[in-house]
Amino acid sequence: MTTFPVTASTLSEVELGNFIKEKYRLADDFDCKLFRTGVNHTYFISNGKQKFVVRVYCFEWRTKTEIEQELGLLNLLRENSISISFPIPDKNGRLIQEINAPEGIRYAVLFSFAEGQKMRFMSNETCFHIGSLMAKIHNITERKKIDRISYGPEILLYQSYERLRPFFSEDLDEMKFVKAIRSKISGKFEAGNLTESQNGIVHLDIWYDNLSVNNENEITVFDFDNCGNGPLILDVGYFCKQLFFIEHDKVQYESKAKSFLSGYQKIRQLSNGELQLIPEAGAAVFVFYLGVQAQRFDWSNIFFTENYLKMFVGRIRDWVGYHNGRQ
Repeated sequence: MTTFPVTASTLSEVELGNFIKEKYRLADDFDCKLFRTGVNHTYFISNGKQKFVVRVYCFEWRTKTEIEQELGLLNLLRENSISISFPIPDKNGRLIQEINAPEGIRYAVLFSFAEGQKMRFMSNETCFHIGSLMAKIHNITERKKIDRISYGPEILLYQSYERLRPFFSEDLDEMKFVKAIRSKISGKFEAGNLTESQNGIVHLDIWYDNLSVNNENEITVFDFDNCGNGPLILDVGYFCKQLFFIEHDKVQYESKAKSFLSGYQKIRQLSNGELQLIPEAGAAVFVFYLGVQAQRFDWSNIFFTENYLKMFVGRIRDWVGYHNGRQ
């Protein structure tokens, strides 16, 4: 019988647990469980007293250099007392493990566990503290660059549209909409004339699913897998856009967005030009993630349909329309 090669695999919890215990000198009572699959695979390893996170990067999703750059950023933030989930070295001081999976070499990293809970519906106080934490991160990453992707209109908008084309007809209204807003958003960013200090290293995925909250104001941020270079306002716009869809009551949205921006600006001032770019920044990152779903069709094919495109683009339309109506 022929053994077929694979494009993706899910590693055994037991074998991965034994591998991690040996590499990190963890006690035998630690138990490894798969938390979820996705762009990367996440496992929890714990013994009831201590808990860690194991991220297994999917095959050829990130190069070793890209992962090293991500971990270097995390250690920089930790050195500056930023509350993040940080990488843990093994018994030999290495941060990255190589696993010979059926599809090829996959990388694994052990992270600290972010204590707290995910809070979908956040209070004004929590939004304020998230804004403050984001600003502290940006104060450290402004003007800096890492050897990873640079997020500009070409990557966020044009490349994402090209990734959608094999899956959806360009005659669909949603595809026409995405195509049309590319130049509009690009033009707004060009006219914004962002300074060097308004660019740096961005997380690009700060929202409630990547935050742990303790007592409303103790925030830990994690999952820097999409970190890269770009305008810092991208993080601000993305959080505001996520908040927009969490809060169906737009009076509540406005109140919480104001708290978030107040928390941010207590630490780091936003220019009028940056504030005016928030709608375009949020829309651009959402278009980018639609492109990521096309790029990683192997895990999103259950829902990646025309109906999903209509829903997702409908959200971008609502966000853009809401802000156009306020102008």
